[in-house]
Amino acid sequence: MTVIVDAAKRLIASRGSSFTTQDLVKEAGIAMQTFYRHFPGKDQLMLAVIEDVISGQVVHYQESAAGEPDPLARLRRYMEAALHSLGSEDGAQRGARFITAEHWRLYQLYPDEVDHATRPFADLVAGELEAAQAVGLIGPIDTAQTGELVNLLVRAVFHHYAFATRKESAAEVAARVWAFCLGGFGAVTPPATPLAGKGAE
Repeated sequence: MTVIVDAAKRLIASRGSSFTTQDLVKEAGIAMQTFYRHFPGKDQLMLAVIEDVISGQVVHYQESAAGEPDPLARLRRYMEAALHSLGSEDGAQRGARFITAEHWRLYQLYPDEVDHATRPFADLVAGELEAAQAVGLIGPIDTAQTGELVNLLVRAVFHHYAFATRKESAAEVAARVWAFCLGGFGAVTPPATPLAGKGAE
């Protein structure tokens, strides 16, 4: 199945979702019967591609933040990375618009399957919230529910700015989303450090 998904990803990168199953089996170097043994149709393949891409991104996010001890700092990096492709480059913008259009098309047909495909990011967020809660960085919240809400928020912002005109950079959009989420997490402000030479009187 990996060979088929990888072939679909290459075709998507070169021509979007306009490829046919005949194009796919040629790209993958397999027989048509092999494709249908794994996928009932092209939509199911696209769902598998979405799940594969998101799972791969989650692994990349974790690896890139592996040296960061603060769970909230790691979480901020994940959210910034998820919104990074909203950059001004034409290629990145085309990719963001393709992802948005295909996601919503499939969501109308297979909402449960799309939810499953995008769950790895929600689980990643929930895990970092649990870690932050364990060391007293955030208040007592339902981390699983909050992780899902963050997943939906980041997705909605991504979909909106994939098409909408914006005056902010992708980094500025991510910073605004992070500030909003931080308040929702009930982040605990650390006590102020006394100024040097100002001891108790």
